Amino acid sequence: MFIRNESFQSFTRSYPVVTTIIGIHFVLFLWMNLFPFLGGDFIRNQGIGINAFIMMGEYWRLVTPIFLHVTITHVLFNSFSLFLFGPALEQMLGKTRFIAAYLLTGILANVATLLIGGVSYLPHLGASGAIFGLFGIYLYMVLYRKDLIDSANAQVVMTILIIGLIMTFVNPRINIYAHLFGLIAGAAIGPIILYKISRFAYVRRQSRPDDHEVTFDPQRWQKKSRNKQLFKKIAFISILVLAAIAFLARFL
Repeated sequence: MFIRNESFQSFTRSYPVVTTIIGIHFVLFLWMNLFPFLGGDFIRNQGIGINAFIMMGEYWRLVTPIFLHVTITHVLFNSFSLFLFGPALEQMLGKTRFIAAYLLTGILANVATLLIGGVSYLPHLGASGAIFGLFGIYLYMVLYRKDLIDSANAQVVMTILIIGLIMTFVNPRINIYAHLFGLIAGAAIGPIILYKISRFAYVRRQSRPDDHEVTFDPQRWQKKSRNKQLFKKIAFISILVLAAIAFLARFL
């Protein structure tokens, strides 16, 4: 579910929404930092989340911060998280539902920041609220839709989620409201966004032929014990990478 073994071309074709969002992350980040006098400063100034300006009617600031990042570690951390955990949901939900879930949870995270943080809250930006929204959907699956996720993948999700919540309160520059309410929003829309989604539909999407690659192994359930160890290794490596990026973010 979270193993990425596609080529670049195969990944972009299989997960166009995730690819597009990651591309937007880096294009806007590079534009803001490398070309400030060619529109970069305008993007930053008009896109960043500032509660006082939102209260004055600049409601687009509830959306634009989802795609903006301030440092290289910030954009790498969020893009890497989306790269790992976005594709499975895009395959499962389809393009339209995935886009709706990503934007809705990101917006609700910013709305919570506005309502709870108030007019004096610091300017904020980043995709973390939307990414935690995806984790909220996974959390709902772990708790109530076990037919959509096996135990090994559920362990990966819960481990990464716990690490993410810990880092939320450790790093003083993180928007705590966005993380927590993005997660809550994802879990809350879980019953709606997963309505009529079945394991069969997910497997059917996965098994579409692509460049003659075998994407679905009908005997994979017989390899469960072996795959479980592999998933644990992937989870451990992912935790180390995410923790390292989060640690560096405190100093860059």
